[in-house]
Amino acid sequence: MSETLRVGVIGAGYWGPNLIRNFHEAPGSEVAAVADLSAERLTPIRKRYPAVSVTSDHREILADPAIDAVAIATPINTHRRLCEEALAAGKHVLVEKPLAGTAADAEAIVRAAERSGRTLMVGHTFVYNPAVSAVRGLIERGELGKIQYIDSQRVNLGLHQFDFNVLWDLGPHDVSITLYWLDEEPTWVQATGGCFVQADIEDVVWLTMGFPSGAIAHAHLSWLAPGKIRTMTVVGAKKMAAYDDVTAVEKVKVFDHGVERLEPDELRRAYRAGDIHSPRVPVTEALQVEARHFIDAVRTGKAPLSGGAAGLRVVRVLEAGSRSLRLGGVRVAYGAERERAAAPSAK
Repeated sequence: MSETLRVGVIGAGYWGPNLIRNFHEAPGSEVAAVADLSAERLTPIRKRYPAVSVTSDHREILADPAIDAVAIATPINTHRRLCEEALAAGKHVLVEKPLAGTAADAEAIVRAAERSGRTLMVGHTFVYNPAVSAVRGLIERGELGKIQYIDSQRVNLGLHQFDFNVLWDLGPHDVSITLYWLDEEPTWVQATGGCFVQADIEDVVWLTMGFPSGAIAHAHLSWLAPGKIRTMTVVGAKKMAAYDDVTAVEKVKVFDHGVERLEPDELRRAYRAGDIHSPRVPVTEALQVEARHFIDAVRTGKAPLSGGAAGLRVVRVLEAGSRSLRLGGVRVAYGAERERAAAPSAK
């Protein structure tokens, strides 16, 4: 591999151009080629990046020995095939979230990466968001105390998908952030939702996860809301923190609020409503941080923060949530779901 990581991007639809721009701007990498089935999508890429080769056949990228890595931004149901092809061709892989549409496919991708000895990283962009990292730091340092629950809202009007529901579209963000913050896997998952615009495709879902530590995380996911909301609240035994991805300033606020004493006598109850402060958060695009992290992981061989194992954990939660939805909102044991997904299919 040369000093510059040469990246091929497969998929130039909604997210692909963002990957192209960030790898083009990241030190130590260059975009060598872009593949997409649509000539209409490739036209603006050709105009903006005249030095970048474009093709309608991704196999040309995989066959090029001068290309070191590929970034895959294609529909979920293509991830396993494209990842396995790329890894077999000796390419390092960054694949957009979620890693796959089933835990079985995600496990197959992870195994393929292990066999190839190449880097596999999943595009859980928000774990590279400086504000999300700041909250992780608060938790790690014990400033919030024992985490009791996390509550999040990720809602807006659209973009409706036609082949998967809002859980699989927006859910990977909240799940990946929650697992990153708590640094543990859930013991159970529960989900309820509704299909209001399209039959059999939930456009609103309430996802709940219970963890061994006793923490509970709840996420409200919707394509059917009047405005865009991206908030997460972390409640600890000592303090509380709020993360707002939409606001331009003070993305993280720490509240010195809590319960000091709770007694039956109302006059003897004591609640704490102390100072509120907002830690300084670097203004850096999360996707640029992600791109640089991928480049570093490839160069050093270090396991990326959102590697295959992290991507697989997110898919397992989503699959358990889907099962809960199908069963009418009952709790699904995450461990049992993992064992079921890993078991060979009956013939």
